[in-house]
Amino acid sequence: MATIEEKFENLKEYLRELGNVAVAFSSGVDSTFLLKVAHEILGEKAVAITASSEFFPARDIEDAKNFCLTENIRQIILNEEILKIENIKNNPQNRCYICKKNLFSKIKTIAAENNLAHVVEGSNMDDNSDYRPGMKAIAELDIKSPLRHAELYKNEIRQLSKKLNLSTWDKPAFACLASRFVYGENITTEKLEMVERAEELLRGKNFKQFRVRIHDKLARIEILPSDFEKLLKLREEIVQSFKNYGFDYVSLDLQGYRTGSMNIGLN
Repeated sequence: MATIEEKFENLKEYLRELGNVAVAFSSGVDSTFLLKVAHEILGEKAVAITASSEFFPARDIEDAKNFCLTENIRQIILNEEILKIENIKNNPQNRCYICKKNLFSKIKTIAAENNLAHVVEGSNMDDNSDYRPGMKAIAELDIKSPLRHAELYKNEIRQLSKKLNLSTWDKPAFACLASRFVYGENITTEKLEMVERAEELLRGKNFKQFRVRIHDKLARIEILPSDFEKLLKLREEIVQSFKNYGFDYVSLDLQGYRTGSMNIGLN
Protein backbone atom coordinates (compact mmCIF):
# COMPACT_ATOMS: atom_id res chain seq x y z
CA MET A 1 0.00 0.00 0.00
CA ALA A 2 1.35 3.42 -0.97
CA THR A 3 2.45 5.86 1.74
CA ILE A 4 0.97 9.34 1.96
CA GLU A 5 4.19 10.75 0.47
CA GLU A 6 3.98 8.35 -2.47
CA LYS A 7 0.34 9.26 -3.05
CA PHE A 8 1.26 12.95 -3.04
CA GLU A 9 3.94 12.36 -5.66
CA ASN A 10 1.49 10.32 -7.73
CA LEU A 11 -0.96 13.23 -7.58
CA LYS A 12 1.63 15.71 -8.78
CA GLU A 13 2.77 13.41 -11.59
CA TYR A 14 -0.83 12.89 -12.73
CA LEU A 15 -1.39 16.65 -12.88
CA ARG A 16 1.80 17.08 -14.90
CA GLU A 17 0.53 14.49 -17.35
CA LEU A 18 -2.78 16.36 -17.75
CA GLY A 19 -0.83 19.49 -18.70
CA ASN A 20 -3.57 22.07 -18.13
CA VAL A 21 -6.71 21.95 -16.01
CA ALA A 22 -9.84 23.79 -15.00
CA VAL A 23 -10.36 23.07 -11.29
CA ALA A 24 -13.95 22.99 -10.02
CA PHE A 25 -13.25 25.06 -6.90
CA SER A 26 -15.69 25.38 -3.99
CA SER A 27 -13.22 26.49 -1.24
CA GLY A 28 -13.70 23.22 0.66
CA VAL A 29 -10.86 21.11 2.04
CA ASP A 30 -10.47 18.90 -1.02
CA SER A 31 -10.84 21.41 -3.85
CA THR A 32 -8.58 23.94 -2.10
CA PHE A 33 -5.84 21.32 -1.73
CA LEU A 34 -6.29 20.20 -5.34
CA LEU A 35 -6.19 23.77 -6.68
CA LYS A 36 -3.10 24.62 -4.62
CA VAL A 37 -1.17 21.61 -5.90
CA ALA A 38 -2.38 22.05 -9.49
CA HIS A 39 -1.28 25.70 -9.46
CA GLU A 40 2.12 24.82 -8.01
CA ILE A 41 2.65 22.18 -10.73
CA LEU A 42 1.02 23.90 -13.72
CA GLY A 43 1.13 27.62 -12.89
CA GLU A 44 -1.17 29.69 -15.10
CA LYS A 45 -2.30 26.49 -16.85
CA ALA A 46 -4.40 25.75 -13.74
CA VAL A 47 -7.55 27.89 -13.60
CA ALA A 48 -10.24 27.86 -10.91
CA ILE A 49 -13.90 27.76 -11.90
CA THR A 50 -16.31 28.47 -9.04
CA ALA A 51 -20.06 27.95 -9.29
CA SER A 52 -22.13 30.61 -7.53
CA SER A 53 -25.77 29.75 -6.92
CA GLU A 54 -28.56 29.49 -4.34
CA PHE A 55 -27.19 26.10 -3.25
CA PHE A 56 -23.84 27.46 -2.06
CA PRO A 57 -23.44 29.69 1.02
CA ALA A 58 -22.24 33.23 0.26
CA ARG A 59 -19.42 32.72 2.78
CA ASP A 60 -17.98 29.86 0.68
CA ILE A 61 -18.03 31.94 -2.50
CA GLU A 62 -16.17 34.77 -0.75
CA ASP A 63 -13.65 32.30 0.69
CA ALA A 64 -13.04 30.97 -2.82
CA LYS A 65 -12.50 34.46 -4.24
CA ASN A 66 -10.14 35.44 -1.42
CA PHE A 67 -8.06 32.29 -1.81
CA CYS A 68 -7.57 32.86 -5.54
CA LEU A 69 -6.62 36.49 -4.96
CA THR A 70 -4.12 35.55 -2.27
CA GLU A 71 -2.58 32.76 -4.34
CA ASN A 72 -2.67 34.78 -7.59
CA ILE A 73 -4.75 32.11 -9.31
CA ARG A 74 -7.02 33.02 -12.21
CA GLN A 75 -10.64 32.40 -11.27
CA ILE A 76 -13.80 32.30 -13.36
CA ILE A 77 -17.17 32.61 -11.60
CA LEU A 78 -20.07 30.64 -13.06
CA ASN A 79 -23.31 32.30 -11.94
CA GLU A 80 -26.09 29.74 -12.09
CA GLU A 81 -29.77 29.80 -11.03
CA ILE A 82 -29.97 26.14 -10.13
CA LEU A 83 -33.62 26.17 -9.07
CA LYS A 84 -34.53 26.93 -12.67
CA ILE A 85 -33.10 23.59 -13.80
CA GLU A 86 -35.96 21.23 -14.63
CA ASN A 87 -37.04 19.05 -11.68
CA ILE A 88 -34.34 20.29 -9.28
CA LYS A 89 -36.72 22.14 -6.96
CA ASN A 90 -38.76 18.94 -6.52
CA ASN A 91 -35.68 17.42 -4.87
CA PRO A 92 -35.77 13.91 -6.36
CA GLN A 93 -33.36 11.24 -5.13
CA ASN A 94 -31.11 11.94 -8.12
CA ARG A 95 -31.06 15.70 -7.51
CA CYS A 96 -27.29 15.71 -7.13
CA TYR A 97 -26.91 13.93 -10.48
CA ILE A 98 -29.12 16.48 -12.26
CA CYS A 99 -27.33 19.39 -10.62
CA LYS A 100 -23.78 18.15 -11.27
CA LYS A 101 -24.59 17.15 -14.85
CA ASN A 102 -25.77 20.71 -15.50
CA LEU A 103 -22.94 22.49 -13.67
CA PHE A 104 -20.10 20.37 -14.96
CA SER A 105 -21.42 20.54 -18.52
CA LYS A 106 -21.17 24.32 -18.28
CA ILE A 107 -17.76 24.14 -16.60
CA LYS A 108 -16.54 21.95 -19.47
CA THR A 109 -17.77 24.55 -21.97
CA ILE A 110 -15.98 27.33 -20.08
CA ALA A 111 -12.81 25.22 -19.93
CA ALA A 112 -12.91 24.61 -23.69
CA GLU A 113 -13.42 28.32 -24.36
CA ASN A 114 -10.26 28.97 -22.35
CA ASN A 115 -8.21 26.26 -24.08
CA LEU A 116 -8.16 24.03 -21.01
CA ALA A 117 -8.23 20.38 -22.01
CA HIS A 118 -9.34 18.85 -18.72
CA VAL A 119 -11.80 19.60 -15.92
CA VAL A 120 -10.81 18.21 -12.51
CA GLU A 121 -12.78 17.99 -9.28
CA GLY A 122 -11.96 17.20 -5.67
CA SER A 123 -13.74 14.00 -4.69
CA ASN A 124 -11.58 11.61 -2.65
CA MET A 125 -11.59 7.93 -1.70
CA ASP A 126 -14.02 8.47 1.18
CA ASP A 127 -16.64 9.63 -1.33
CA ASN A 128 -16.93 6.05 -2.57
CA SER A 129 -18.64 4.98 0.65
CA ASP A 130 -21.93 6.92 0.55
CA TYR A 131 -24.84 7.49 -1.83
CA ARG A 132 -23.30 9.93 -4.34
CA PRO A 133 -25.45 10.19 -7.50
CA GLY A 134 -23.34 13.16 -8.60
CA MET A 135 -20.42 10.80 -9.20
CA LYS A 136 -22.35 9.27 -12.10
CA ALA A 137 -22.54 12.66 -13.81
CA ILE A 138 -18.81 13.19 -13.28
CA ALA A 139 -18.06 9.84 -14.91
CA GLU A 140 -20.40 10.47 -17.85
CA LEU A 141 -18.77 13.83 -18.58
CA ASP A 142 -15.24 12.45 -18.26
CA ILE A 143 -14.39 14.82 -15.42
CA LYS A 144 -11.07 13.87 -13.83
CA SER A 145 -10.78 13.13 -10.10
CA PRO A 146 -7.04 13.42 -9.30
CA LEU A 147 -7.42 12.83 -5.56
CA ARG A 148 -9.19 9.54 -6.17
CA HIS A 149 -6.67 8.69 -8.89
CA ALA A 150 -3.93 9.09 -6.27
CA GLU A 151 -6.07 7.08 -3.79
CA LEU A 152 -6.04 9.88 -1.21
CA TYR A 153 -8.44 9.79 1.73
CA LYS A 154 -9.86 12.81 3.55
CA ASN A 155 -7.58 12.46 6.55
CA GLU A 156 -4.51 12.28 4.29
CA ILE A 157 -5.66 15.38 2.40
CA ARG A 158 -5.97 17.22 5.70
CA GLN A 159 -2.44 16.15 6.71
CA LEU A 160 -0.98 17.28 3.39
CA SER A 161 -2.98 20.54 3.51
CA LYS A 162 -1.45 21.29 6.90
CA LYS A 163 2.04 20.72 5.51
CA LEU A 164 1.20 23.17 2.71
CA ASN A 165 0.06 25.74 5.31
CA LEU A 166 -3.49 25.77 3.97
CA SER A 167 -5.93 27.22 6.49
CA THR A 168 -8.53 24.74 5.24
CA TRP A 169 -6.65 21.74 6.65
CA ASP A 170 -9.07 21.52 9.59
CA LYS A 171 -12.08 23.14 7.91
CA PRO A 172 -15.29 21.20 8.66
CA ALA A 173 -16.83 19.24 5.81
CA PHE A 174 -19.85 20.97 4.27
CA ALA A 175 -22.04 19.80 1.40
CA CYS A 176 -24.30 22.14 -0.57
CA LEU A 177 -27.37 23.58 1.14
CA ALA A 178 -29.73 21.34 -0.86
CA SER A 179 -28.38 18.35 1.09
CA ARG A 180 -30.26 19.68 4.13
CA PHE A 181 -33.64 18.84 2.55
CA VAL A 182 -35.59 15.59 2.73
CA TYR A 183 -35.88 13.99 -0.70
CA GLY A 184 -39.21 14.96 -2.21
CA GLU A 185 -39.57 18.17 -0.20
CA ASN A 186 -39.82 21.26 -2.39
CA ILE A 187 -36.64 23.36 -2.35
CA THR A 188 -37.27 27.11 -2.36
CA THR A 189 -35.05 30.16 -2.17
CA GLU A 190 -36.76 31.10 1.10
CA LYS A 191 -35.97 27.76 2.74
CA LEU A 192 -32.39 27.78 1.48
CA GLU A 193 -31.93 31.18 3.09
CA MET A 194 -33.46 29.90 6.33
CA VAL A 195 -30.94 27.05 6.46
CA GLU A 196 -28.02 29.31 5.56
CA ARG A 197 -28.89 31.86 8.25
CA ALA A 198 -29.39 29.13 10.86
CA GLU A 199 -26.03 27.55 10.09
CA GLU A 200 -24.31 30.93 10.12
CA LEU A 201 -25.68 31.45 13.64
CA LEU A 202 -24.19 28.13 14.81
CA ARG A 203 -20.89 28.97 13.12
CA GLY A 204 -20.89 32.32 14.91
CA LYS A 205 -21.31 30.47 18.22
CA ASN A 206 -18.11 28.52 17.42
CA PHE A 207 -19.69 25.16 16.71
CA LYS A 208 -17.27 23.34 14.40
CA GLN A 209 -19.16 20.49 12.76
CA PHE A 210 -22.92 20.80 12.29
CA ARG A 211 -25.89 20.67 9.97
CA VAL A 212 -29.33 22.26 10.13
CA ARG A 213 -31.64 19.82 8.36
CA ILE A 214 -35.00 21.19 7.29
CA HIS A 215 -38.30 19.28 7.43
CA ASP A 216 -40.92 21.75 6.17
CA LYS A 217 -40.80 24.38 8.97
CA LEU A 218 -38.95 22.17 11.48
CA ALA A 219 -35.21 22.58 11.98
CA ARG A 220 -33.29 19.46 13.05
CA ILE A 221 -29.89 20.45 14.41
CA GLU A 222 -27.05 17.94 14.08
CA ILE A 223 -23.96 18.74 16.15
CA LEU A 224 -21.24 16.66 17.77
CA PRO A 225 -22.53 14.99 20.97
CA SER A 226 -19.71 16.69 22.87
CA ASP A 227 -21.38 20.02 21.99
CA PHE A 228 -24.87 19.12 23.27
CA GLU A 229 -24.38 20.83 26.63
CA LYS A 230 -23.06 23.98 24.97
CA LEU A 231 -26.07 24.16 22.65
CA LEU A 232 -28.54 23.66 25.48
CA LYS A 233 -27.01 26.62 27.31
CA LEU A 234 -27.80 28.70 24.23
CA ARG A 235 -31.22 27.09 23.76
CA GLU A 236 -33.42 30.15 24.18
CA GLU A 237 -31.33 32.37 21.88
CA ILE A 238 -31.10 29.69 19.20
CA VAL A 239 -34.82 28.90 19.29
CA GLN A 240 -35.81 32.55 19.05
CA SER A 241 -33.35 33.24 16.25
CA PHE A 242 -34.46 30.20 14.25
CA LYS A 243 -38.08 31.27 14.60
CA ASN A 244 -37.14 34.71 13.35
CA TYR A 245 -35.61 33.01 10.29
CA GLY A 246 -38.94 31.27 9.57
CA PHE A 247 -38.84 27.96 11.43
CA ASP A 248 -41.83 26.96 13.56
CA TYR A 249 -40.07 24.18 15.46
CA VAL A 250 -36.45 23.66 16.54
CA SER A 251 -35.10 20.23 17.52
CA LEU A 252 -31.78 18.66 18.49
CA ASP A 253 -30.96 15.32 16.86
CA LEU A 254 -29.81 13.04 19.69
CA GLN A 255 -27.78 10.90 17.28
CA GLY A 256 -25.53 13.88 16.66
CA TYR A 257 -23.80 15.02 13.51
CA ARG A 258 -23.25 12.48 10.73
CA THR A 259 -22.85 12.70 6.98
CA GLY A 260 -25.56 11.36 4.70
CA SER A 261 -28.33 11.33 7.29
CA MET A 262 -30.84 12.33 4.59
CA ASN A 263 -29.96 9.13 2.72
CA ILE A 264 -31.44 6.87 5.40
CA GLY A 265 -34.15 4.69 3.90
CA LEU A 266 -32.92 4.95 0.32
CA ASN A 267 -32.60 1.76 -1.66
